[in-house]
Amino acid sequence: MSPSAIEDSITTTRVADPIVLSLRDTLTSESSSLALRFRALFSLKHLASLHPPSAQTLSAIDAIAAAFSSPSALLKHELAYCLGQTRNSAAVPYLRDRLEDRNEDAICRHEAAEALAALGDKDSLELLRRMKDEDEEVVVRETCEIAVERIEWEHSGRREAEKLKKSDFSSIDPAPPMPQTEDSTSIPDLEASLLDTKLPLFQRYRAMFALRDLSSPPDLPTAIPAVLALAKGFRDSSALFRHEIAFVFGQLSHPASIPSLIKTLDDLEEASMVRHEAADALGSMGDEEGVEDVLKKYLDDPDTIVRESAIVALDMAEFEKSGQLEYALVPDAGQTLEVQS
Repeated sequence: MSPSAIEDSITTTRVADPIVLSLRDTLTSESSSLALRFRALFSLKHLASLHPPSAQTLSAIDAIAAAFSSPSALLKHELAYCLGQTRNSAAVPYLRDRLEDRNEDAICRHEAAEALAALGDKDSLELLRRMKDEDEEVVVRETCEIAVERIEWEHSGRREAEKLKKSDFSSIDPAPPMPQTEDSTSIPDLEASLLDTKLPLFQRYRAMFALRDLSSPPDLPTAIPAVLALAKGFRDSSALFRHEIAFVFGQLSHPASIPSLIKTLDDLEEASMVRHEAADALGSMGDEEGVEDVLKKYLDDPDTIVRESAIVALDMAEFEKSGQLEYALVPDAGQTLEVQS
């Protein structure tokens, strides 16, 4: 079923909101700049994630999904990510549709699978198991493998039994950090798990997010050693794994990660999804000297995803330098949204 058909079946009872409609118009307009469309998306994500939901919430979810008709794989992958962060099951049909569409770009299908796991959707387990066992693109298959374990963990007794360190980050991650034990704060032990390719990806991701949490705030004595441990993950054979390392660096915005991110972005043999995340991560550190000059080099990159990522990353860098409170598009001067990317 196409996204528009799904939407037609869902939205008949939803009331159109002028703010949502304005943001939707910008998000779905191919004539709007990509940077402006991303700002509209993060505004809609805020509305779609409200708990308890407001009158705008469901229509904001529909508005985000309406942009799946775009030819931009980068935008569509970000739509799927945002839907997964809403904690709202109304996003599930749209995400299943993207995952099952074999004509869709793998970067979007991967993100749809990850988003279903972020939503903890048990009803998607059968689909995800099928995808991880079938002859799928590696990045989709690996994502579905992690997604199955993420959902099973969330609905098991393990979640309640494990003592997890409170994270500085509000994101719903592909895997929870390692539970707190004597070894859970040992960077060498976590690094060993991170780099051990004999371990399941889900377990290695757990080590990754534990190292992330030991890197924040940036003045922690463990921060730089943990960042340097994470950077070794860029040597992994899995593009999915390398892309998640870059994503974590974007969350941390730690200057110690800049050299490895630049090296990754500069590697023309690297997978698009990894270079894209490296560009995004550098954009989150736009106030660091030289970052903008690095990103400008990729505005003419031969890879469309990387080229578009550089556009958005430079807009993020400008935002970081400007001191603005929110990376968002507020269509009505009387409307205040507290939005973060």
